[in-house]
Amino acid sequence: MSAKVGYRKERLDRGIKARTDDIFAISTYREILYLILPRVFVIAGLLIFPLLGDFTGVYWQNVIVITCTIALLALSWDLLHSVGLVSLGQAVFFGVGAYITGFLAQQFGLPPLVTIPLATVFGALVCTMLLYPVLRLRGVYFGLITFALPLLFMRIIETTKVLGGTEGMSGLPALPSIAISLYIIITITLVCVFGFQRLFETDYGLVLKAIKDNDRSVIAAGFNISWFKAQAVFIAALPATFAGAFLTHHYQFVGIPAFATDYSILPLASAIVGGPGSFFGAMLGAFLLVPLSELLRDLGTLRIVIYSVILLIFVVGLPEGLYPYLRRKYFQFERVVSMELEEGGK
Repeated sequence: MSAKVGYRKERLDRGIKARTDDIFAISTYREILYLILPRVFVIAGLLIFPLLGDFTGVYWQNVIVITCTIALLALSWDLLHSVGLVSLGQAVFFGVGAYITGFLAQQFGLPPLVTIPLATVFGALVCTMLLYPVLRLRGVYFGLITFALPLLFMRIIETTKVLGGTEGMSGLPALPSIAISLYIIITITLVCVFGFQRLFETDYGLVLKAIKDNDRSVIAAGFNISWFKAQAVFIAALPATFAGAFLTHHYQFVGIPAFATDYSILPLASAIVGGPGSFFGAMLGAFLLVPLSELLRDLGTLRIVIYSVILLIFVVGLPEGLYPYLRRKYFQFERVVSMELEEGGK
């Protein structure tokens, strides 16, 4: 029977990459550079940026501060998602951290060096205690609780006039300078992204991931998943409460906007665009969406339409996210190979 020749695309790992996600066959310095160059490029770029104040201007330096803030919230969301907890209200972590540091600074006159660490840890504990009773909920039910909490706190503060009421607390101690602020939040962002990535490569991280994949098997293995989920909430809350505490001193103000939905929507969108389940993806998504948001500020509410289109494109056209796609393209290549087809297309 005669045959005809067809063609197909074949995807191959580069020689340096083995058939797993985290194992590489390194034999030369060139291959080592091939692995570390992307990380070095990102880290060096972020650390050099604060030195370019005369070129970038204060405005774009403040944009990077906001970008790192959203990146920390996106990392927090991604860690919760990795344990099977889908949060729709990252603003609750941000707002709790912001109000605690504002209260400590206004009532006790404590400096940022003291209030930010205290608000970060104590705020994470408060958020963990708030969410502990609902950790048994799954899917959208847990998400609805987290979505309602920021709205609840906003109404309580507005009605009772506590913590400054609708006027908030202003005149709080400022951070030394914009350059120092940038270095602090950039360093914390890098520590969180690499730290979370490393955490999920340990045995402890494997248990957390297993809770999402098959919680019944984890229970059968003798683990208390409620306790592990509570630990995950505490760890995930740390970067988010730090972001709220840090931004409070950066702006020297905290008020009801600390619970705004922007602090819930942008982190979620960043994680989806960058790639859920990949902490580097959450950071990448934030560094794409937040500067884009500033560039589109003149369009007003039309920005929401553009956000929706971007999310639709990524959810439908690139569901794995931008970072996993770029990572795969970096470590693999495609080639066209011939294949014989029997007559009739068999």
